[in-house]
Amino acid sequence: MSSNQEKQRCGWVSDEPLYLDYHDEEWGVPITDDRELFEMLILEGAQAGLSWITVLRKRENYRCAFAGFDPHKIAGFTEDDVERLMLDAGLVRNRLKINSVISNAQAWLEIMKAGEGAFRDLVWSVVGGKTRVNAWTDLSQVPASTEESEKLSKLLKKNGFRFVGPTICYAFMQACGMINDHTVDCFCYKKHAPRI
Repeated sequence: MSSNQEKQRCGWVSDEPLYLDYHDEEWGVPITDDRELFEMLILEGAQAGLSWITVLRKRENYRCAFAGFDPHKIAGFTEDDVERLMLDAGLVRNRLKINSVISNAQAWLEIMKAGEGAFRDLVWSVVGGKTRVNAWTDLSQVPASTEESEKLSKLLKKNGFRFVGPTICYAFMQACGMINDHTVDCFCYKKHAPRI
C-alpha cells in the first residue's frame, strides 16, 4: 500500500487520483444499463494494446467525439466523421478502432430491436445473470481470459461486434461487475458486492 493510500486496494491501482476514483467507485460495480454497457465495451476495445489509464484520460474526449456514446447517433457516422475523428488528438487514432465504434453501434442497435435490456441480457447471460465472485489473494492469480469471456467474445462477434476478443471481454466483464476480481484484501471486495 503506497503512502497516500489510506485504504487497502488492488495492486494494479496507481496513486493517480483518476485511477483511484475509477477503482474505488466504478470498477467492478455491476452495470445493467444497455447504453452504459455499450460505452464500456467501446472503451475496453480502445484500450487494446494500451494501458487503461491512457483510455481513462481520454474518456471525456471519447464522450464528446462519439455523441455521448449514443449508439443511435454513432451508427449514422460517415467516412467524413471517421476522417474528422482520425485528426482528434483526444482519441486513440487508430482507424480500425474508430470504424469499430461505428459498426459496434450498428450491431448494438440490431440487438436492441428486441427491446430494452436486450444488450444487458445478452452480455450478462455468460455469467447466468449474476456477478461471479472470485477470491484472489494476489494479482498473479487473476486470469487474462476465461471460458466465460471466450463465450462472450464469440457471442458478440456472431452479432457483428469488433474488438471483442476474449481478453478485452474479460476486462469488460471485470469493469462492469459481471466478475468481482477485486483481491480479497481490497476494501472494494465487499463494497461492490453483487446487487443483481
